[in-house]
Amino acid sequence: MRRVAAKFVPTLLSGEQKENRKQIATDLLECSESEDFFFKQIITGDETWIYGYDPETKGQSSQWKTPDSPRPKKARLVRSQYAPKGQTITKEYYIDVLRRLRDAVRRKRPEFKESGSWKLHHDNAPAHSAHIVQQFFTKHGIPVASQPPYLPDLAPCDFFLFPKIKMVLKGKRFQDVDEIKQNATEQLRGVSKNDFTRCFQKWQERWRTCMDSEGAYFEGD
Repeated sequence: MRRVAAKFVPTLLSGEQKENRKQIATDLLECSESEDFFFKQIITGDETWIYGYDPETKGQSSQWKTPDSPRPKKARLVRSQYAPKGQTITKEYYIDVLRRLRDAVRRKRPEFKESGSWKLHHDNAPAHSAHIVQQFFTKHGIPVASQPPYLPDLAPCDFFLFPKIKMVLKGKRFQDVDEIKQNATEQLRGVSKNDFTRCFQKWQERWRTCMDSEGAYFEGD
């Protein structure tokens, strides 16, 4: 016997939720393998906080030392943020985001406008699944790709994009919202086409892992 700490997971999944995750992962994997343009039709996104100051990780703040030198010390710091007063991600706010997304798709991907072949992938946050949001999808003919519940391990923004952006910004202190936006935008623009290609390949691998784990969380195992 040995004593181990519990593994933290987003939520304790029921058997039905695990089966749902497994089934949707199976369906998405089959679609991606049978449809040549599956990933070219997917537009995925999510929201996240970018902080005015986000402390470095232990690994980032580590230092080289000789065996005789004392271990370096560092003050414990907390995140700071500059949030617009009273602003939250509501269903009304999200519909406004969707309108801007639809307009951007029409400008940048006119072939999607003509064929209507693109699919939106997002998670099951309350603002995303609200009834008026579903009405917006129906009214404008926007199909939504299936997504398992409680899926940070299966969402490209969570396992790829947000960590890639935030890791570079950790340890940097920004003075205001404009400076945060500028630096975050620079990191977004620095993500290459090859990075996104590897991300979608990893997405497929995670669907397979989800199936192998019978729908259970698998990160950290």
